[in-house]
Amino acid sequence: GSIANNDPAADYPAAVLGLGATVVTNRREIAADAFFLGIFETALEEDEIVTAVRFPVPLAAGYAKLKSQASRFAVVGVFVARFADGVRVAVTGAGPCVFRCADLEEALTAKFEPSALDRITINPSGLNSDIHADAEYRAHMTMVMAKRAVATALAPR
Repeated sequence: GSIANNDPAADYPAAVLGLGATVVTNRREIAADAFFLGIFETALEEDEIVTAVRFPVPLAAGYAKLKSQASRFAVVGVFVARFADGVRVAVTGAGPCVFRCADLEEALTAKFEPSALDRITINPSGLNSDIHADAEYRAHMTMVMAKRAVATALAPR
């Protein structure tokens, strides 16, 4: 339900997009990069339902979020996944829809540790501003949560 609903602040879409999962419906398979289209909008057609989600197994993954105290949804959440061929980063809560962040992916592919993000800033234009946080705060917290997500991914299990 959370995946099909595509709430802009939901956690599961960040995992689906961050891991590059495949959404399986009663009619077809849809790559995560093509599934989430906009606020509460997905590539699902009117007569489709999600029947499964297939996730690749990363070398390491982590998720960190700043929770809304009222709903526990993400004001900003960042999911990072490290694979042999690179890193994927998905951000939820900050924009009208879950999205990937190429600058963070590039930096973390070169060096998978929180300090790799020290010189990166997120442009707040296009990010959400509402009663929970403005766009500038969300841009700042995206970087904070990204570093925490990487630290989680690197933590010993």
